[in-house]
Amino acid sequence: MTKFPKHPIAPLCLTLALVAGAGETALCQVDAITVSSIGTTAASPADATERLQAAIDDSTGILELPAGIHVISRPLVIDLRKTKCREVRGNAATEVRMVGPGPAFRVLGSHYKSAAPAGFTEQVWTDERMPTFVGFGIRGDHKEADGIQATGTMQLTASRMHLRKLQHGVHLVENNRNVIIENCHIYECSGVGIYYDDVNLHQSNIVGCHVSYCDAGGLVSRGGNVRNIHISGSDFEGNMSAKSPATANILIDCRTSEYGTAEVAITGCTIQHTDDGPDSANIRIFGTSKRGAVSPSNNERSDSFGPNEGNITITGNVLSDVQHNIHLNGCRGVTVVANTLWMGFTHNMLVENCSYVVATGNNMDRNPRYDYGNSTTSKNLVVFENCRRCTIDALSISNITAGPAIEFRDYEDMLCSKLAVFDAPLAIRLSNVSNSIFSSCMLRTSNGRPRVEVSGGHHNELGNLEAYARDD
Repeated sequence: MTKFPKHPIAPLCLTLALVAGAGETALCQVDAITVSSIGTTAASPADATERLQAAIDDSTGILELPAGIHVISRPLVIDLRKTKCREVRGNAATEVRMVGPGPAFRVLGSHYKSAAPAGFTEQVWTDERMPTFVGFGIRGDHKEADGIQATGTMQLTASRMHLRKLQHGVHLVENNRNVIIENCHIYECSGVGIYYDDVNLHQSNIVGCHVSYCDAGGLVSRGGNVRNIHISGSDFEGNMSAKSPATANILIDCRTSEYGTAEVAITGCTIQHTDDGPDSANIRIFGTSKRGAVSPSNNERSDSFGPNEGNITITGNVLSDVQHNIHLNGCRGVTVVANTLWMGFTHNMLVENCSYVVATGNNMDRNPRYDYGNSTTSKNLVVFENCRRCTIDALSISNITAGPAIEFRDYEDMLCSKLAVFDAPLAIRLSNVSNSIFSSCMLRTSNGRPRVEVSGGHHNELGNLEAYARDD
């Protein structure tokens, strides 16, 4: 009679073996190594680095960490090319505490190609696919301690993890494919919560996560070659510091690479805080990669600033309490649809040097329910500057205390309709706007001044803005 190891997956293995028959017991070759907790009540828990590394190296499947504090002083390396360890799991009372520099877990794989099937070796599918971390905490007790770092992986998965007081929570470097980070809490990091660090990475999903109080940004994608980031149903809060350089809860910065980041969906998230961060933003995207920064050649289409990155959707989010709720610079092809924005202390939207931006159905009401603290000093302005071929529709703005509610500067080929501006000293300012069409706008002010200012520009169809440009 076959004997099965005494660990939590044994009953499942037994069931599979009985169903499959005696000739297929190979299904049970996934081994679960359980490492007893160390020093859960000691004032100075013992260093478990050697013991845990040995368990990883010897594992043929799963490393299970029971409740307790497991202290490590150097990175635990999961080299998928050598070990069979594919999953590290724990429970809500399990913590790995990193007291040295570097990541608590460094995952190394061999896949440095795309996700196209033809590019895989059989080793990736049999020995390396889907390295997984599930259900435990990682805490940093060193200023350079990170949580999980990955390179060369296929289908890295982090689920129900708690990452706290680290430098970076999840650090993605060099090359990875098909990453999933789900239902994780990433909190109080001195660096970035989820960091795409000059990485070549296509297809990643961030779902149902809380990413809060990380000083250098919540999710940051900088440089590299990144496509297909899907951020959904998550909360990003206060991921900036008054003492740190300007950053954002979600920051995409394409300026340092040839390819940058594109094909991004940010949907159904709450993104907020904090206005005291320098030049803080909820969503900030610098879309001009090194390719886009080159002056257009004679063959460049006349509708473009160059091949800027974009194809981005920002939909159904709730954004508040920063200097700039949405800041786009050098992007091509962004849709901003059905978002709620308020307490943009400088701007609700700042759009610079962009083309083919579509903004529709966004609500920017100053609700008196939030008239407390310094919230009444927020300007909540909308500015489009040096943009081309954008469409703005069904935008509602209310209770602007200073400046024009919406300002278009150095702008061409715009279609703008159904703007509703209530209670602003000046509703719209057009400066050097040309070849644009405005229609069906509703502007309400109470100071008796013209509601629209127009200077410079040519060949515009102002529609009912012409009447609003005269004194009441």
